[in-house]
Amino acid sequence: MMKKLLSVSLLATIFLFSGCSVKNYEMNESKIIVIKSPQIKYGDLGYIRGHGNSLKIELYEMGNVVKSIEINNFICVDDGCMLKSVFNKKYLNSNYPSDILENVILGHVIYDGKNLKKMYDGFGQKIKDEDVNIDYVVTHQSIRFKDSKNGILLKISSPSK
Repeated sequence: MMKKLLSVSLLATIFLFSGCSVKNYEMNESKIIVIKSPQIKYGDLGYIRGHGNSLKIELYEMGNVVKSIEINNFICVDDGCMLKSVFNKKYLNSNYPSDILENVILGHVIYDGKNLKKMYDGFGQKIKDEDVNIDYVVTHQSIRFKDSKNGILLKISSPSK
């Protein structure tokens, strides 16, 4: 009886801790990532990992993770998890659509495709109003989002081989 109880206990422990195990990411890519905003300044190697509706950006310096950003229904950073709109207000710009960070990282259109110009190897968008002056270009090689009015730059490119 005691042997069965130990076996059940061991099995329960394995199931409990397997929920915290490493995820098998569907997307796992190393990139050169540059982020410049009033709150974040970073430029080095990083990883973009995706699993289902979850996206994770790991930023490295000298081989160590210095910042991790997880995006799903919320955006989680060192100070905790927050609504996407709260993240934008704190780290980017409160006038941005709530899904802008995720769309830029994945190279998707922003602002519902406003001013979309197709190019032979991607697309570009220029969005200018009283709150933003965005130049956004996505190609097979790189992603570049620059808001010159608010001093925000996000660049993602593949490392040189």
